[in-house]
Amino acid sequence: MQVLHIITGLKRGGAETLLYRICQFDKEYNHTVISLTGMQDYGKMLNQINVSVYALNFSSSKINFFGLFKLYKLIREIKPDVVQTWMSHADLIGGVIARFAGIKNIFWGVQHTNLIKGESKRATMMIVKLNALLSYLVPKKIIYCAEKSREIQELIGFKKTKGVVIQNGYDINSFYQDNSLTESFRNELDISLDEFVIGHVGSYDPLKDQKTLIKSLAYLDQNSFNFIAVLVGMNLDNGNNALVRLLKENGLIERVHLLGIRKDILAVMNGIDLFMLSSISEAFPNVLNEAMACGTPCITTDVGDAGLIVGKTGWVVKPKDPKGLANASIQALKEKQSNNESWRQRKDACRQRIVENFTFEKMIKKYKEVWVANG
Repeated sequence: MQVLHIITGLKRGGAETLLYRICQFDKEYNHTVISLTGMQDYGKMLNQINVSVYALNFSSSKINFFGLFKLYKLIREIKPDVVQTWMSHADLIGGVIARFAGIKNIFWGVQHTNLIKGESKRATMMIVKLNALLSYLVPKKIIYCAEKSREIQELIGFKKTKGVVIQNGYDINSFYQDNSLTESFRNELDISLDEFVIGHVGSYDPLKDQKTLIKSLAYLDQNSFNFIAVLVGMNLDNGNNALVRLLKENGLIERVHLLGIRKDILAVMNGIDLFMLSSISEAFPNVLNEAMACGTPCITTDVGDAGLIVGKTGWVVKPKDPKGLANASIQALKEKQSNNESWRQRKDACRQRIVENFTFEKMIKKYKEVWVANG
């Protein structure tokens, strides 16, 4: 079977990672990828595993009619059995053009949960509403990565009978516990093994709500709890003046390491004691799975399917609740310091939950079942 994936872009992100892993691990079907924008990080990586990638270099600010015609021609030349689109812009553009190109087996992939007025981009809001209308005509099925995502989109108007939920899967061989990485990561930052380290990985973004995370750290500091924090991701670095100012205002500049973008996420997840997700909107946050697969307990806000991922292995609090995040952190800190056996069991339970419920093999099998059953 020839599967054509159409995605908005190939920078590092949840949907992009998912697409890459499907192409990497599925050896039965032939996969081709079209990026509406550029090659970016994953385009090169896909080429390295012998997956053909076409970048149309669309501008984010205007429709490129030449690009639309090129997309149409590519689809006609590739003659896919299935078109799988990823993210709202690609669902709209890729789905509609694939229809014009004569493809009937079109499947949309929805990776976000909430559309929040004042937080989500206006253009994205408009596209999603348009997609709700087109959902009755274009896709055979709409694949959601989370139950919460399906619920939100169907409230907007997406056709209910077309929805199916396939939760994200993970390569458990790429994320695992490694004490040597714990030591090397902490040595790099001059952090002792006795320190309690809180970590966060994600882009600096209003939806990730790092302001609430920092307020929770300030609460810990003001109540004399000893900890170090590391923030990893795009714009979580010393070049972000607003972030640095926020840390200074809360007296945290000496406690928080701003590490920016790093490729050694395995080392980061092993190097921290506790992972904290403070988002106000998520669908199926991949980063929780990565942390837990490394045996790192998590605190998360109750967004999307985050609570489903964590289960009883960690803590779930309300969004925009810095004191709730802080209190959960205190529970974790006290458990690690006073009951080493309980903490070890919690770490083991984290990895076991991912192994039992969220593997790539299970996810890819479900995608194939949907493609074949509706093809």
